[in-house]
Amino acid sequence: MPTVELKGITNYICRGVNLAIENGELLVLLGRTGAGKTTLLNVIAGLAPYKGSVTFDGVEVDSLPARKRKVGYLFQDFCLFPHLNVQENIAFGLRAKGLSKSDVFRRVDELLSSFKLQHLADRYPNKGLSGGEKQRVALARALAPWPEVLLLDEPFNSLDLRTAKHLRMELKRIQRSFHITTVYVTHNQREVSEMGDRIAVIHKGRVEQIGTYGEVFFAPKSKSVSSLLGSPNIFHCKSFTPLTSGIAQVKLNGISLVVPYDGCPIEKVAISPWNIYVSRQKPPGPEINRLRGIILSVRRTSPIVNVKVKCGNETLNIELQEEQWDDLELQAGNMVFVILPLRWIEVKRGE
Repeated sequence: MPTVELKGITNYICRGVNLAIENGELLVLLGRTGAGKTTLLNVIAGLAPYKGSVTFDGVEVDSLPARKRKVGYLFQDFCLFPHLNVQENIAFGLRAKGLSKSDVFRRVDELLSSFKLQHLADRYPNKGLSGGEKQRVALARALAPWPEVLLLDEPFNSLDLRTAKHLRMELKRIQRSFHITTVYVTHNQREVSEMGDRIAVIHKGRVEQIGTYGEVFFAPKSKSVSSLLGSPNIFHCKSFTPLTSGIAQVKLNGISLVVPYDGCPIEKVAISPWNIYVSRQKPPGPEINRLRGIILSVRRTSPIVNVKVKCGNETLNIELQEEQWDDLELQAGNMVFVILPLRWIEVKRGE
């Protein structure tokens, strides 16, 4: 699959974007609504006007119409044909290419198997398909004509959290299996750490920063990047002790936490503000990453409440939904319990 390179892309939103997506890579475009993420997908697909150049493996495709760029595109709206059943939806692009019936059948059968859709082959989109099943069909259809590049525009935005989580993992498995160069658009920071080999942060039509999730999360290069990542809590590790396989205990400034551990030295520990839980009473369960602190300040920026809590000599920045905060009936000066779930803690390796 090709390396995709954007050189000096400029239009009504983009401002001189330079970006390279490596062969077989899954690159996440992260940015707020209106930042230019979808526009960049449309530029790659040949669906939006632009100045500059797009190349696939060094070959310019600027003069090629969308139908000849060998790009699969999965939109936010599934856009399934209601008058076609599942297998006919998947076969649509193949038939448009003029493939023989036997070749179409083989490819559709392969995709039905890969996406575990065999039992749904004869169903119609509006009759007996869940949102998750529709999305799997739409993804299979996008991949059917053997595209060289796959573009995904917030594909799981309309699904419930559990279904979206499952499909993200399925998508990553399939993307690795097909080894297809993929660009995945989202404004949801929680999706980024699960999906991307690298992330490109887009702000007001410009690429603000590119790197692995850890590189961007621990070292945002601008206020806009830090704000988009939720101004994560980042702590310096004073010392650490390996525990059982995969975890270690770290000492911070007056507190200790259990964190993921892969055998490498730990330099920093981080967690996003919205991944910290708050309780008036001591929560039940094991004493892992359960801390007691005092509320230093409360600031409402509807629908979010920003709360600062001092635990030991560290200050935690916490974000809660207004209804969550109101139910707690807390205020500055109150003692409070906080939980930092192990699964949401990020670790930066030392040298």
